Amino acid sequence: METNRQHDDSTSIPTSTTPNGNSHLLSKNAYKLAEEKAIDDWLPITSSRNAKWWYSAFHNVTAMVGAGVLSLPYAMAALGWGPGVVVLIISWIITLYTLWQMVEMHEMVPGKRFDRYHELGQYAFGEKLGLYIVVPQQLIVEVSVSIVYMVTGGQSLKKFHETVCGSCTHIKTTYFIIIFASVHFVLSHLPNFNSISGVSLAAAGIQPGVEYGYPASSRAGTVFDFFTALGDVAFAYAGHNVVLEIQATIPSTPEKPSKKPMWKGVLVAYFVVSLCYFPVALIGYRMFGNKVQDNILLSLEKPAWLIAAANMFVVIHVIGSYQIYAMPVFDMIETVLVKKLHFKPSFILRFISRNIYVDVHHIWPSFDDIITYWRAKKHHTASERL
Repeated sequence: METNRQHDDSTSIPTSTTPNGNSHLLSKNAYKLAEEKAIDDWLPITSSRNAKWWYSAFHNVTAMVGAGVLSLPYAMAALGWGPGVVVLIISWIITLYTLWQMVEMHEMVPGKRFDRYHELGQYAFGEKLGLYIVVPQQLIVEVSVSIVYMVTGGQSLKKFHETVCGSCTHIKTTYFIIIFASVHFVLSHLPNFNSISGVSLAAAGIQPGVEYGYPASSRAGTVFDFFTALGDVAFAYAGHNVVLEIQATIPSTPEKPSKKPMWKGVLVAYFVVSLCYFPVALIGYRMFGNKVQDNILLSLEKPAWLIAAANMFVVIHVIGSYQIYAMPVFDMIETVLVKKLHFKPSFILRFISRNIYVDVHHIWPSFDDIITYWRAKKHHTASERL
């Protein structure tokens, strides 16, 4: 018995062919299973399961090392040398351990893979309650982080423009955000995680008079800055909410479960993370002390070529980071459209839904309070009021 299926973005009705050449519809249950499989083969998270361990490394580095690393020296200024170093090390250890737990839970039920975060939540809390608990939180994180990256990319483009062309006409940040968003109108149509592996790969001196005391002038302000800095460090170690989706792209058999290559990629990713986070946090704080800005690149004044290059590297990296965080959201949107609203899986459906998502992202950041809320950009002013 053979199953006839189209090999494009559309999903055909499964049929079976008997030896004498007569075709007939499969039984209701078999048809439903075949239809669900066809949809899963179209959705971005489960459409490709041929990833290698180094794909896991690329994606995890891209998911974790994002805009948050630029604020680590600023967090160190609020924490101080001793507590700052301790918090960085403990955060690295705790997040590595919890990520290992996620990798192990991906296939903890024999014969089943939890390809999406909400599927694990549904197993733990029930079909409906699991969705209500997990999906809102995951969406808040992924959508908001995507907005942060959209703004960060626009700001870095602006800084690059101002550095290489200081005499040029001033251009508002909003226009640079639109320029940054235009890249994603193209990249967002890559069908799955494996297709953006190349994007993930591409994304992967002491000043005089420096002081290391707490920047706030009051005890209340110091306490406020301290807890805000803990939030900055936690934001820098983000990335867990896409771990299951990344592991879903790796092939798995009882003899060779996906957790082995996934964990190998995670270890490589965390080694890269340590090479990025600790030098930036410690050297950045040592160079600028408590005068360091919330984005370390804004504290750099010379040489111009280095500042321009650094900002362009940030742009390249957050392009990949945006795609990593957007892919699970694309999967949720397309799942609802196809499974709940019964739209036919097609390129047009994907083209329209993803363009709307990216379009909303480049409009929303025009409101300055979005980035202020998520990165606590102006929390120093608030601390002074205390």
